[in-house]
Amino acid sequence: MKLRGPRQQARERDAVDPLRHYRSRFAQPLARDGREAVYLCGHSLGLMPLAARALVLEELEDWARLGVLGHHESRRPWIDYADAAREGLALLAGAQPVDVVAMNSLTANLHLMMASFYRPTGKRTRVLIEAGAFSSDRHAVASQIEWHGLDPARELVELRPRDAGGTLAAEDLEAAIRDCGEHLALVLWPGVQYLTGQAFDCGRIVRAAHAVGALCGFDHAHAIGNIPLELEADGADFAVWCSYKYLNAGPGAVGGAFVHPRHSAQEGLPRLAGWWGHDPASRFAMQPGFVPAPGAAGWAVSNPPILSTAPLLAALEIFRSAGPQALRRKSVELTAYADALLAALGGQDIEQVTPTQLTGRGCQLSLRFRGGRERARAVLARLEQDAFLLDFREPDILRIAPVPLYNGFEDVWCFVDGLRTALEATA
Repeated sequence: MKLRGPRQQARERDAVDPLRHYRSRFAQPLARDGREAVYLCGHSLGLMPLAARALVLEELEDWARLGVLGHHESRRPWIDYADAAREGLALLAGAQPVDVVAMNSLTANLHLMMASFYRPTGKRTRVLIEAGAFSSDRHAVASQIEWHGLDPARELVELRPRDAGGTLAAEDLEAAIRDCGEHLALVLWPGVQYLTGQAFDCGRIVRAAHAVGALCGFDHAHAIGNIPLELEADGADFAVWCSYKYLNAGPGAVGGAFVHPRHSAQEGLPRLAGWWGHDPASRFAMQPGFVPAPGAAGWAVSNPPILSTAPLLAALEIFRSAGPQALRRKSVELTAYADALLAALGGQDIEQVTPTQLTGRGCQLSLRFRGGRERARAVLARLEQDAFLLDFREPDILRIAPVPLYNGFEDVWCFVDGLRTALEATA
């Protein structure tokens, strides 16, 4: 009698996975040699929903057929196109549809949010971020501080983990917020840190920031579509995100934002206004006074890019069908399976940077290798040669993400088996 091998066991787990059929709704990339790749890079760029092609073609057809009339007479009228994304985004953000909006890109949205929610006055001038924040976030924050005539060297507080290259303890973040105290204007934090994959208790961070009189916003680029979010219940003042990672909306896709209803209802709140943020009921009257649209849409500045919003609609329908809680359960199972397989390799060659606690991460796992950058690069090259599509971040981090919508247990098994071979070849 032939015993079942580990790969067969992984296939059997995939066979009973209630979400297994969603894989067929995404295009599967090929490796350079033409083989179907093992794709574990959804934290960088999500796969293309097959339905996205049809939606984009429909918009092109309506443009060709209708011209300007497409704003009102296309299959999905362009005039309120972004509204079609609201329910899907609200489901993933933990918010009401009126409090989210699909618009712009992540960094543009961050600038728009900080124009309203970073208003340094008196002693309250500082912004707290994590050391090693995604560079675009840091650039945006530093430039906002300079915009107000202040010095980032003094006003930008960057919290480092206790161990270099490690993760941050919640207690250390709370202590840093208390230490800033009356000098703190804003905490800008990631829901999931892009390099380490560490997930944070957003509600806890909001409470700590509000306790010292500061506001709190989030970069959820690596969180939305990855971990459950409860932005309204957590009391976050705002959040921004891109849509091309876990949301699978395509390269350069339209981003999104959340504004808590206590702010959107606030009269006189400063903002950088544009005509698409004006109340739709009187937008085309073209009067000089600005009347903000209800909710987060009041921060929009331009009409939505139709051809890069269409794929987002296709992806959001898949999320609605699959259900966020079911996706989270599978994500937990996939990463726990990866933990077990990686542990079997032994800990001498690999350090897992991402927390092993399931509540402390999403589906991304970040690995560091003995031998530093040179070894990590060599391991990556061998894996790419073996048809894996992965992600490397300087100086020595390999990031993988078994995404529950389109990855399975056999993908995880194949990666760890390929990693074993690569480690042996580069020892």
